[in-house]
Amino acid sequence: MGVELYTPDRLAAAQRAMAAAGLDALLIGPSADLRYLTGYDAHALERLTLLVLPADGEAVLIVPRLERPAAEASPAESVGVRLVDHSDGSDPYGLVSDRLKTAKTVGLGNRMWAEQVLALRDALPDAEQALAGAVLRELRLRKTPAEVDALRRAGQAIDAVHRRMGEWLRAGRTEAEVAADIAAAIREAGHATVEFTIVAAGPNGASPHHGVSDRVIRAGEPVVVDIGGAMPDGYCSDSTRTYCIGAPPADFAAYYAVLHEAQRASVAAVRPGATAESVDAAARDLITEAGHGDAFLHRTGHGIGLDGHEDPYIVAGNDTPLEPGMAFSVEPGIYLAGRHGARIEDIVVCTETGVERLNTIDTELVIL
Repeated sequence: MGVELYTPDRLAAAQRAMAAAGLDALLIGPSADLRYLTGYDAHALERLTLLVLPADGEAVLIVPRLERPAAEASPAESVGVRLVDHSDGSDPYGLVSDRLKTAKTVGLGNRMWAEQVLALRDALPDAEQALAGAVLRELRLRKTPAEVDALRRAGQAIDAVHRRMGEWLRAGRTEAEVAADIAAAIREAGHATVEFTIVAAGPNGASPHHGVSDRVIRAGEPVVVDIGGAMPDGYCSDSTRTYCIGAPPADFAAYYAVLHEAQRASVAAVRPGATAESVDAAARDLITEAGHGDAFLHRTGHGIGLDGHEDPYIVAGNDTPLEPGMAFSVEPGIYLAGRHGARIEDIVVCTETGVERLNTIDTELVIL
């Protein structure tokens, strides 16, 4: 969580990248980008928290005075950021303009609140605003060995939760009851936060982002369980397995076999130089050939790191060549509206020679 992940090298790399992109400064509010650069997991508040990172010069983190202890407890100062606080009733935007008097173009965090974007436009009327993501995406896209190790630990932690599913998932319980037990187990497994617990039984399994409900799980139903959280170091887990409460319906068993083959083929397609869309096609083509193409409703995967969803996206039309260090999900699904659905998801990382699955539990259908 400290030295090996959050280092001054990240700030220096961002300064070089923004200079090459023609930006005079990056202005980053509470977000995964802020945590990536400083290690500070800041709350998004109406009070301004903002990293002011010039292309050449001192990095300053502007924080509300009452939030300063939290910023001091983070790695921010150790990576070379100076903290400057502001009190309630003062104008924090003046602290920004004082430091960027000659800036002509500034990159703003992609997920900054609109009210802050507009306030910064007023504070820096001569500076053109651009998106910081164009710079930071390239830095975050390829994970370092330390980041891959963090994702590996997250994968192991969420695998441990899936291994316990038989303790909670059974007929007669509601999806919400099962999800509550899973959430507690995610924390017990070492996560700092629970980001989502999808427990989708029977027809609810045909909705990829169903969530949970008070519906009672019935014998013979497939159940899609998609769960994840963030570890104390900020790196995320995300894994889906499909279970069945007793013997599965015959039609479900048939298309689950197709899905299982497609997910394995998609993982096997990951290697340096392969495109993101080719990994998507490896799964999608098999599912389509089996007659279920219209039932595969979403892309095959998304990148993962400090954000649960980030680049690269494993989707048709993305011709980005994969490189070592790129980490993402491989999660094809088949969804039959009104009946049931299935999804299998692993987090993988592209390596120098191929691929490593960071979720290592079996992908076969689990009968409970």
